[in-house]
Amino acid sequence: MERLQKVLAQANIASRRKAEEMISAGRVKVNGKVITELGFKVSRKDDIEVDGKQIIMADLCYYLLNKPTGVVSTADDDKKRKTVLDLLTEEDRATRVYPVGRLDFDTAGLLLLTNDGELTQILTHPGHEVEKEYLVRVDGIIIRKTIKKLREGVIIDDDYRAVPRAVRLVELDKGHQSTLLSITLVEGRNKQVRKMIEAIGHKVKKLTRVRYDFLTLEGVERGTYRPLKIHEIKRLYAHKPLKMS
Repeated sequence: MERLQKVLAQANIASRRKAEEMISAGRVKVNGKVITELGFKVSRKDDIEVDGKQIIMADLCYYLLNKPTGVVSTADDDKKRKTVLDLLTEEDRATRVYPVGRLDFDTAGLLLLTNDGELTQILTHPGHEVEKEYLVRVDGIIIRKTIKKLREGVIIDDDYRAVPRAVRLVELDKGHQSTLLSITLVEGRNKQVRKMIEAIGHKVKKLTRVRYDFLTLEGVERGTYRPLKIHEIKRLYAHKPLKMS
């Protein structure tokens, strides 16, 4: 048994907060009866309607994808470019999963896909500070003084100070005049890593997200994916804040 608002969120009807508003407004019926109680619990055997339309309680699916560059992180694209859903089998596409957040068109690496609206909200809420680690190949040699400046935070988007959770020097390639850095963020502004590197006077040559919270790309080749394990899903849900009594 699950709370009605949670089921509505998981069915992608609305966020949990919006679902609660819909219930309070008398827009939701369970087995033909209007429900306004927010703590009301339902099972998969129950018939649920929102504004007179029956909702389908889809099986929840969770995938870890190793996204290639040149693929967009959307369910569909008006420019007809290849999307991350095109990398799934036809059967898995039918579960109507969608990306948790985004990776830029020219950024590769770890991307989660799910049809669990509640978990998506938990992971993308800025207050929950879910770590994302990126390996970034930078054009030019970056000295320690510049790395220190990056760690302390740099201004992007005119007036926003972007402060990473961590910055680590991985490799200096003097022969090719490039630097490999590991940058960990707990936020996700548009093209944030690229803008941070530009703010210290360099350009990104290659960018890959290698970690999302505790999840890594181990065993997942570029352009392929795997389902998350039960214990991994539960661990991701641990970011959900505890309710105060």
